[in-house]
Amino acid sequence: MSTFLVRNARIVVPGERILSGDVLVREGKMVEIGAVSASAAAGAPVFDAEGRLLTPGLIDVHTHGVMQSLYEAGAWETRSALRALPQFGVTTVLPTIIPHDNPECLARLAEIVAVLPSIREVNVPGLHLEGPFMTVGGAACPTLPGDVALLERLFAACAGRIAAMSLSPDAPGIVPVIRRLAERDVRVFLTHTRAGVEDTEQAIAAGARHATHFYNVFYPPAETEPGVRPVGAVETILADPRVSVDFIADGVHVHPMAIRAAVAAKGWQGVLLITDSNIGAGLPPGVYPTPWGFSVRVSPRTAARHATQNTLAGSALTMDRGVANLLQWLSLPPEQVWAMATLNPARLLGLAGKGRMQVGADADLVLWDADLTARRTWVNGNTVYEKNVV
Repeated sequence: MSTFLVRNARIVVPGERILSGDVLVREGKMVEIGAVSASAAAGAPVFDAEGRLLTPGLIDVHTHGVMQSLYEAGAWETRSALRALPQFGVTTVLPTIIPHDNPECLARLAEIVAVLPSIREVNVPGLHLEGPFMTVGGAACPTLPGDVALLERLFAACAGRIAAMSLSPDAPGIVPVIRRLAERDVRVFLTHTRAGVEDTEQAIAAGARHATHFYNVFYPPAETEPGVRPVGAVETILADPRVSVDFIADGVHVHPMAIRAAVAAKGWQGVLLITDSNIGAGLPPGVYPTPWGFSVRVSPRTAARHATQNTLAGSALTMDRGVANLLQWLSLPPEQVWAMATLNPARLLGLAGKGRMQVGADADLVLWDADLTARRTWVNGNTVYEKNVV
């Protein structure tokens, strides 16, 4: 069903306002927003929102998996993870993979990409590759210098379906890689670095326009003068209005004050919410195995930690809980906070029909209960999730 009317909703227009009214959807597009007349809605099934919030669907540009499935584990797990996302209000996602330079990884990338056309529950513009061109590793990230030939092998394995790549601005030989990515309209995310000002500026000049899980694995350069704080990637990114940033808003990875500081520097338009979620996201606390050869322990505060080393290994955050946290932490109008999970990532990815509450946009919508859990989720006008209500 791609034609329907949502009546009596509090409609969030990201970045602008919240209004009371109705949304009429025809053939998967929003055609009227506000006071919709009975004649205009004639014949359309009606959903009474009963004053609930109605927002555009959430967009997560950095997530490795959810519940019991990780994308890079293979085709079955990719299907399972993607189909679980609408219950958390997510309608568009970049499945995030940590790539390695070996035949097994390239074959798995091809396997994952082959699954994507069959997915109807969520929009997948492409993959997000976290690595392999890094100077500082993470839970499972390789550390390789920039290599355009390897990049082309990754493109081939993914059939060109790379939407974003995270890399270190201080990796040797990285500028030609960034330029090649920019030529192919792939979004370049900066991360995992000890870069100074010069390396970061060169990466931005080459085409990098975003920084992912900002502050996390962003180390300052070495101190050269006692008492003088080194300046590096963090300061360079904050000072450049062309570069947006995203955060894991779980209260563990980043202190709320650090997010407020970034909002002060970037404005609400330059800040995004991500999950960087690992296996176990959306599940009760416990220990869950990963395909990387170790298990993660999910804590009540929604962090995922290496079960034996106790180091952070992504998060167990879901996008709905991240929005709830930001609404609590940031002294911003709620429509600006919602933009961080809808409009801002859509703009970053160049998705004109997503993340917006406007006539002509895709009907990717979420109706929320008072506790900010999804009651119903639509993708392109089709119901993909409905909460079981007793």
